[in-house]
Amino acid sequence: MRGMGNMQGMMKQMQKMQKEMAKAQADLEAQEFTGTAGGGMVTVKATGKRVITDVVINEEVVDPEDIEMLQDLVLAATNDVLKQIEDTTSQTMGKFTQGLNLPGM
Repeated sequence: MRGMGNMQGMMKQMQKMQKEMAKAQADLEAQEFTGTAGGGMVTVKATGKRVITDVVINEEVVDPEDIEMLQDLVLAATNDVLKQIEDTTSQTMGKFTQGLNLPGM
């Protein structure tokens, strides 16, 4: 019967870890991230759920003769904010799977 006590303890640990993971995920999703490009000329904000919530374009960068540059800046700022979210998510959630050696994690 000693093995059963170990199993129950392991199950409790797993349940606790699941609750901690869910809270960490919820906290991440509630966070706001900001990406920039062109020295702050374009700013994109997004939630941890990867929902873009705001795009700010400094009027100095708006040149009707060079729409392509503005598009590149918006794209760069968007990619910057998405990378920040990805890095933060990996760092935060990675601590739960460290050392577990689970396939696909």
